[in-house]
Amino acid sequence: MSQRQRWEYLTTFLKADARREEGFLRERWDWKEGVPKFTPESLIPELDALGDQGWEMVHIQPVHKGDNADMLIEDAGSGSRAWSNAYFCLFKRPKL
Repeated sequence: MSQRQRWEYLTTFLKADARREEGFLRERWDWKEGVPKFTPESLIPELDALGDQGWEMVHIQPVHKGDNADMLIEDAGSGSRAWSNAYFCLFKRPKL
């Protein structure tokens, strides 16, 4: 009888910040008007580091993180919108 695959999970908040990864961004993309301050591509080095540790992204969602580590999710029914450079991310990897 084969064993079932077991998983462990990681939840984290990541913030897009081009100033932190400007060298990486300029090397990979030809930004004509300068690097956009909160471009999601600035998450790639952090995501790659998690991938090197065996974590696979399952979900990513832009959010507004509150003081109590709670998340504000915009209500599609109300039509309200807001900008955010914070992302809630869920990862998984095989449990050893």
